[in-house]
Amino acid sequence: MRMLVVAAVLVALVVPSSGPGRAAGFVALREVDPSIGQDMRYAGARNFTGAVVDGYAEPVCLLARPAAEALRRAQRELLRRGYALKVYDCYRPQRAVDRFVRWAGEPDDPVAKAEFYPDVDKSRLIPEGYIARKSGHSRGSTVDLTLVRPAGGREVDMGTAFDFFGPLSHTDDPTVSAEARANRRLLRRVLGGEGFVNLPEEWWHFTLRPEAFPDTYFDFPVSVGSVRP
Repeated sequence: MRMLVVAAVLVALVVPSSGPGRAAGFVALREVDPSIGQDMRYAGARNFTGAVVDGYAEPVCLLARPAAEALRRAQRELLRRGYALKVYDCYRPQRAVDRFVRWAGEPDDPVAKAEFYPDVDKSRLIPEGYIARKSGHSRGSTVDLTLVRPAGGREVDMGTAFDFFGPLSHTDDPTVSAEARANRRLLRRVLGGEGFVNLPEEWWHFTLRPEAFPDTYFDFPVSVGSVRP
């Protein structure tokens, strides 16, 4: 899961996990559009760390409100085309990003390596940008997601699994199947129509522009309670 390193003139603000209004401006996606599927990978063990990641108290998608509302509009368009959205990750607290950095320095888990980074040495994940110390997800306007069929929620062919570390995950990789290329184009076209910008190295990664909180990295836990008064 490649994460953008933000190079900015302004010093980014990291907001702590406590205090009144800690998640003001954020909403639970389910309250905006319950039809969007959720498979919150870092709230369970099916992710490259093999365990629940720090900060994921509940398996819920939290986003800055404009991003959630833009996803709702994209979902309506996709449903008309016979598809739907499913999210894998949304807002990600800074403590989770810190956990990923620590994980990159730990010994390999052969099972995780076989699924998520079979062709990349773990020691190269940080130098090659797959793991970084800051993530756009912590600003609340970035989401990882895929396409599914509404009847049954079956995922369509996207060429790789979510969080596969390698060139095959590049959105325009020419070696994946024609079906996967078409599905990636559809996802990018519909989300792009609502203001989301794709990260070229990851077909699943999109950021709504302009961002609601472009210079702030939040650290409140992922839970419904974090976004309610």
